[in-house]
Amino acid sequence: MPELPEVETSCRGIAPWVENEEIHSVIIRERRLRWPVSEEIELELPGKTIQSVQRRAKYILFATASGTAMLHLGMSGSVRIIDWDEPAGKHDHFDIRFKNGNALRFRDPRRFGSFLWAANPFEHRLLRNLGPEPLSTAFNGEYLWMKSRGRKVSIKQFIMNGSIVVGVGNIYASEALFSSGIHPKRRAGRIALSRMVTLVDAIKEVLQSAIKAGGTTLRDFSAGDGSPGYFKRQLNVYDRANQPCRSCQTPLSAAVLGQRSTFYCKICQR
Repeated sequence: MPELPEVETSCRGIAPWVENEEIHSVIIRERRLRWPVSEEIELELPGKTIQSVQRRAKYILFATASGTAMLHLGMSGSVRIIDWDEPAGKHDHFDIRFKNGNALRFRDPRRFGSFLWAANPFEHRLLRNLGPEPLSTAFNGEYLWMKSRGRKVSIKQFIMNGSIVVGVGNIYASEALFSSGIHPKRRAGRIALSRMVTLVDAIKEVLQSAIKAGGTTLRDFSAGDGSPGYFKRQLNVYDRANQPCRSCQTPLSAAVLGQRSTFYCKICQR
């Protein structure tokens, strides 16, 4: 599933191709995504210019003068820039065609993505109650420590909660907890402020490194230009159960927390 670094990589990859470009038309081939593709998109986008492309959580936002198209990549979605006349494949569900002859194409074999319209995306029901961006100054150790007081949930589930902080998906939560030396099963409310500061720094570092590497290709992800992400080569614990810890050589452990696979070192993390 594309996580924040993959979405950020896609956003950065397509922005130079679509910002300040006028839309000619929108071709919808399949409306049956996670939610039906909004009919407003076909009415509102043609003739409009995309003023900016930005990311909020795992949504890519295409802003115009009258509103914003909100794209979520779902489990297996990807976007790329093509020529108008490139034939569509089985899972190519829509194109945004520009007057310069380019098009943005969305591909999603599992159809868990979404393409919605919002007059104000930050007031949309899917975005308005989200926590801060993990790379922003609003997300810091004191904030996370205050939010965690009295919480009995595991720290891994806590930092994956989008109302606490957005975009810390399963891969990066495991990696950040390893980097900060915190056991994923430890209760969030029992972690000291100093360790929360360390954890926030680790989250930021892991995400920034993943963005720099172009994301993590595990199954379906590729960037806007079709290239894979390479952060998988840097993973310390994720999907490495029973392999030696890179720090202490102890075989890594695996567990399930909140229905998600979790990987950790029982020696280095406490």
